[in-house]
Amino acid sequence: MWFAGIDTITAMMRKMIISAAVAGVAVLAFQAPASAAVPPSSSTAANTLSLRAGLTLALPGTWRVYGGGDQIRVVTGACAKPKSHYFEPRCRSFWVMGAQALKTGGEGFQPYNPNQGPFYPAVDVAPCATNPSLGQVLGKAAAVGHRAVGAGHRAHYRVWTGRCVRNDNGEQKSTFSQREWYLPKERILVVDQWNTPGLSTVLKNATWSSPSR
Repeated sequence: MWFAGIDTITAMMRKMIISAAVAGVAVLAFQAPASAAVPPSSSTAANTLSLRAGLTLALPGTWRVYGGGDQIRVVTGACAKPKSHYFEPRCRSFWVMGAQALKTGGEGFQPYNPNQGPFYPAVDVAPCATNPSLGQVLGKAAAVGHRAVGAGHRAHYRVWTGRCVRNDNGEQKSTFSQREWYLPKERILVVDQWNTPGLSTVLKNATWSSPSR
C-alpha cells in the first residue's frame, strides 16, 4: 500500500482484507510468463539480456532471467518461486517492466507515474518482500534524481521508503527501500526492493543499439 502523506492505522486497516496467507492481493495482471531461455553460465561469466528499444544489460553469470516481453524478473539470489507474480515474497530479484506493465503499474492498477507514486500494481496490501506474514507500506520518496543507464541515457531515479508491518495492528517490524529507474521515452522501468548489489553498475554500464539522446 502506498500513501502520499502520513499513513494512518485506520486507513491501512480499512484496505487490509488480506487473509492469514495474504493470498488475496490482486496481482492477476502481473503473472510472470514462462522462463526465458538463458544459457547456463559459470559464476564468472555474464548473461546478456536484450530489452526493448535496443537496451542490453550484461548480467553476472549467477543471475537468472525469467519471464519475457514487458514483465521480466532477474533473480539474483535465493528464490522459491522465480516464475511467480511481482509480489511473490522471499525472492531476491529485480524486475524490468515495459509499456504494457506500466499501464496498470500504479496503485489500484492506475497507469504508472513516478511523480504520483511508486510502482505498486495492486488494490490491496501486498506481502512484504522479506516476510509474507507482514504487509508492505510504501511512503514518500527518500531520493529523487537521475541516473545513467548506458551512455547518453538518463533515467528518472527514485528511492521509496518502505515499511513491513503487522496486518492486525500496523506495527512496524522492519524497513526496506524500493529503488526505481524509469526511462520515459523507452517506457522501461527497473524496480528493485532488495538493494541488489551491483545493479547500479550493471545499469550504468548498459549498452544501446539505438542512437543516444
